[in-house]
Amino acid sequence: MDTTLVFGASLKPNRYSNLVIHRLVGNGIKTEAFGLKSGVIGGVQVKTNIEEFQNIQTITLYLNPHNQKGYYDTIIGLRPERVIFNPGTENPEFQNLLESKGIEAQVACTLVLLATGQF
Repeated sequence: MDTTLVFGASLKPNRYSNLVIHRLVGNGIKTEAFGLKSGVIGGVQVKTNIEEFQNIQTITLYLNPHNQKGYYDTIIGLRPERVIFNPGTENPEFQNLLESKGIEAQVACTLVLLATGQF
């Protein structure tokens, strides 16, 4: 089964990254989460050690472009098939870098993709 990594997961229930974890799980999508603080969201353990992730098909980003810079190599190293840039995370520099490595960079809202069956 394909695995989706929510990158920038927040334990705060009013954050979109938190909501998307609940929606992914509710849609039967195998979900992992990486954030600054460990905890559990919708039955998914939020991990703070990026080294723990393997076999990630999709990364859905919830980090602003400035905070993404320190993770470029890490995200590329996970070798996902695609990275979704949610509203507020758009980053042409990183999108171009991903595409040059053969990774699809999709500017979209994960919640909308899920709601419309396009995920």
